[in-house]
Amino acid sequence: MLRSLLTAFLGIALLSQARAADPEKAAAALGVLKAIDEGFVQVYEKVAPAVVVIEATKIREEEEADGNAFDFFFRNGEERPRGEKSAPKADSRPRQPGGPQSRSEGSGFIVQSDGFILTNNHVIADAEKLSVRLKDGRSFPAKLVGADDKSDIAVIRIEARDLPAVQWGDSDAVRVGQLVCAIGTPFNQDFSFTAGWVSGKGRTNLLSPTSAAILYEDYIQTDAFINPGNSGGPLFDVEGRIVGMNTLINGIGRGLAFAIPSTMLRDVAQQLIARGKVQRPWLGIRMETFGDNSPLRDHASGVDRGVIVETIEADSPAYRSDLRAADIITEVDGAKVASARDLQKEILRKKIGQNLQLTVWRRGATMKIAVSTAELPQELTRVANVQPAVPPRSDAESLGLKLQDAAAGALVVEIAPDSAAGHADILAGDVVTAVETQPVADAAACVRAIDLALHEKRAKGVLLNLERRGKRTFAVLKPSP
Repeated sequence: MLRSLLTAFLGIALLSQARAADPEKAAAALGVLKAIDEGFVQVYEKVAPAVVVIEATKIREEEEADGNAFDFFFRNGEERPRGEKSAPKADSRPRQPGGPQSRSEGSGFIVQSDGFILTNNHVIADAEKLSVRLKDGRSFPAKLVGADDKSDIAVIRIEARDLPAVQWGDSDAVRVGQLVCAIGTPFNQDFSFTAGWVSGKGRTNLLSPTSAAILYEDYIQTDAFINPGNSGGPLFDVEGRIVGMNTLINGIGRGLAFAIPSTMLRDVAQQLIARGKVQRPWLGIRMETFGDNSPLRDHASGVDRGVIVETIEADSPAYRSDLRAADIITEVDGAKVASARDLQKEILRKKIGQNLQLTVWRRGATMKIAVSTAELPQELTRVANVQPAVPPRSDAESLGLKLQDAAAGALVVEIAPDSAAGHADILAGDVVTAVETQPVADAAACVRAIDLALHEKRAKGVLLNLERRGKRTFAVLKPSP
């Protein structure tokens, strides 16, 4: 937005100079400014009739603070990270009919002329009552059609016909530096218009690091002014075509806002309208771009790009395959993947139940691993580790690990403070199943394998495969220098 103002001031300055020097140049400069001015007005008038104000009435929890509740999620320390529950908390205790209520306003936009409206899931989540107000002043009660918390997208509907609907744009074709506009209801100021630039694409990892939520992230970043109340409103290009839905900001007035791209919006909306839910293929892995993980990057010198298998979910397709935590996936059915987002896109292109082949780098060797997709479950299976019945046999005190035999491997029963194991984020209760990808049967075998690996690799570290609450993950254990 600052650049918009600077551009305008520059145009006015040039106009002033032109007036002083040449009346014809002054007229030409004025014509440019008027054209820009008229262009913004026309694009607003084209899109605004399809934008709506959504009022959500919710039961207010006693601990909820008075005032306007922000309908955005933040990562900063003083603000609530996305992935944590926002007030009011949905399941903290039974709701009392007739209890105190809170009302919040968000935004949305009409995607079908027969009343289907797209918005953010967090705008309407846990609402007791929904109503929609149109640009022409009419108000309608609304009902939920379907919501998808993994993309933060929801569809609601009003009983109306012949409504103005938005025109879709292609977010894949959007370029960084492109001018975009937004309409929403910031701080209850209905149908407010702002403009800015696309600052980035493919933004991910916006969740709190401690969040257990699975979220499909592929955000468009913009510096258009977005504030609380803009949630669910459209981000559109200068032709009025929707390229995204405004969803996140990182601090008020920072010019750091994020929108869900239109390609994802259209796919999710179509599924919600058709069946009320979204079906996605999944493998059951949590992943990280290879270049973003310095411990494993230093440990794996034979590969330069790919996707690290960080965790394998319990009872998932990946769990039933030969895939292991710390494997580095470089291709899916021959298509190269250089980032976690690349891999996610490739999997989402597959059908549920489809067989695919992963090209995987493991301990200096490239291999092919077959795995079939399954439908992403609503709730992930939680499996507890088997508790060992064998008393402690040995430990690795110099590394901060205290181990004892597990049913299959070595159970970590204690982590020494400020130790190599602590710095590697190994947790008490983890079960070490393999050292340098070689299975270990018990605690003694684990200690021997660690000692051998340290002797061979010196300060490069030791790769441990772990079972953690039914999931498979890994850690790189580095001794103190």
